[in-house]
Amino acid sequence: MSSEGNKKQFWKRNTAKVPGSIQHVYGAQHPPFDPLLHANLIKAGNKPPLTPGKPKKATTFQEFESITSDAWDVGDDDDELLAMAAQNLNIEVVMETANKVIENHSKLQERQQQQQLQLDEVFEPDTKEEEEEQGEVQEVVEELHGNGEDGEQEEAAETAAELSFGSEAGSYSDSRLVKSFSEAPIGSPKELAGERALHRQQSLPHRPVIPLVARMADQNTSGTPAMTDREASRLDKFRQVLAGPNTDLEELRKLSWSGIPRQVRPITWKLLSGYLPANAERRANTLQRKRQEYFGFIEQYYDSRNDEHHQDTYRQIHIDIPRMSPETLVLQPKVTEIFERILFIWAIRHPASGYVQGINDLVTPFFVVYVFEYIEEEVENFDVSSLQEEALRNIEADSFWCMSKLLDGIQDNYTFAQPGIQRKVKALEELVSRIDETVHRHLQQYEVEYLQFAFRWMNNLLMRELPLRCTIRLWDTYQAEPEGFSHFHLYVCAAFLVRWRKEILEEKDFQGLMILLQNLSTMHWGNEEVSVLLAEAYRLKFAFADAPNHYKR
Repeated sequence: MSSEGNKKQFWKRNTAKVPGSIQHVYGAQHPPFDPLLHANLIKAGNKPPLTPGKPKKATTFQEFESITSDAWDVGDDDDELLAMAAQNLNIEVVMETANKVIENHSKLQERQQQQQLQLDEVFEPDTKEEEEEQGEVQEVVEELHGNGEDGEQEEAAETAAELSFGSEAGSYSDSRLVKSFSEAPIGSPKELAGERALHRQQSLPHRPVIPLVARMADQNTSGTPAMTDREASRLDKFRQVLAGPNTDLEELRKLSWSGIPRQVRPITWKLLSGYLPANAERRANTLQRKRQEYFGFIEQYYDSRNDEHHQDTYRQIHIDIPRMSPETLVLQPKVTEIFERILFIWAIRHPASGYVQGINDLVTPFFVVYVFEYIEEEVENFDVSSLQEEALRNIEADSFWCMSKLLDGIQDNYTFAQPGIQRKVKALEELVSRIDETVHRHLQQYEVEYLQFAFRWMNNLLMRELPLRCTIRLWDTYQAEPEGFSHFHLYVCAAFLVRWRKEILEEKDFQGLMILLQNLSTMHWGNEEVSVLLAEAYRLKFAFADAPNHYKR
């Protein structure tokens, strides 16, 4: 009794925030709580008040747990809850409702197809106008890094921001992803899969299917159509800069800020990351030496992965790789072996931090980009093991060294207690409080801490929030920006949060906000959306980077 009394007294203390481990909220391994499915399990007396006022703080751990249990992973209780819910369902009613839903969806699809056919007959697409429209934002972004004065750059940034965040508010106001599939009909697996796909398609704007890593110059179209004059001109500029005996890295950065054509991205990334020298004559010897050095590390250290001191590190790497995306790529046995070697060797050579979850995601963009040196088709459908052994060795070594160069600039993100991430999340909170106080106060009102959602944004560099094609486009700019991964990323995260302003303000409770912020609907994003995000981030950097006290209260 005395021990129980002490525990209650401890949790009754009115203390400040107690530091603790960071736990994931929702992700691929932890689906969100389904309020519709569990509605009949929540007692009426336990329902929170509907008033939008600040929720009452819990005074005991038991009360705190009961209030927040629906916002965190409930673990093994899911099976019991689902079983209890299933007992209360009338199977006949469910099946009848499911059939009606399927029938209604079929009729709706037929009507939409008929309307589309009628529209196609009336209106003919104007390809030239579409190309001009898609290039409008890109032209504004390129003005940011022209030769104009600072005032002209600031004006161009504001123009891009108005183009983007003004128009997107209307275009994507109804494009939020469905938070739960509980409304989907219950039937056979095939029927259920079809209904889920239909439900998802209807929740997003009508856009063509985008490949996993589309051609970066035109990501809003599927396949690989012929290059436009604009794209061909940009590619020629890159080739002219790269063709010289000594590459002008400053000029290469200016060109790369607005995106790098797929054909020259591998060599450009290697140059901008510092892996290759600017002098063309030295590159072949440098590549040969660095690749031999990496495989020397493999021979020296990799056999120790099962030793007592290293087996925990290797085991964690082995567990984390299958959780990465895209699954079609990382689940290939050959790719898994390559990633395990890269991550283990990096951890052994960096004992200050060792391996930390999140580092594994940073290998993927480099690996995919360097695979494109040897293939023409899309990587998600390609069997990597079909490449020659020498090509695979080159891809592995280049990915290791470029990832190492990236991590050298942000290693304090992964040392003990991850102080780099703590500082960046705090800076993000201060920045958002100045650029959009309404969003900041809304998060405060429902006690959403920035660390609860932005930790992953910093730890994984937004790779879990954006499709891989968008991450690669984003990293084009990060490579071109001074301290892009360590500094400019902060302004990208601020612009990314404010991008979802409307959706954030619509949520009126802690659970809804956390589900939204951990499952943002970016799967339809392409080159245009990322360019707009970067333009807004550049505007914020232009305003605040050289005057950090301006966003401190």
